[in-house]
Amino acid sequence: MSDGKVKGPTSYFPSIEKTYGQPIEHWLGIVRGLGEMKHMDQVAALKADHGLGHGHANAIVAYVRAQAKG
Repeated sequence: MSDGKVKGPTSYFPSIEKTYGQPIEHWLGIVRGLGEMKHMDQVAALKADHGLGHGHANAIVAYVRAQAKG
């Protein structure tokens, strides 16, 4: 039985859009453009190059990687 709450990485998406002023597709595209880097290297790139917090960066990377496995 579901309680209707969004769970997992997508639960961060509204906060990411509000905090950084870009649609989530913007951030997903950046991660997709990073290529075959390791998960934590992609997280580090989002943090260093775009100023994202660790949790937000990790959620975006986790989502992109899960979609790629698809």
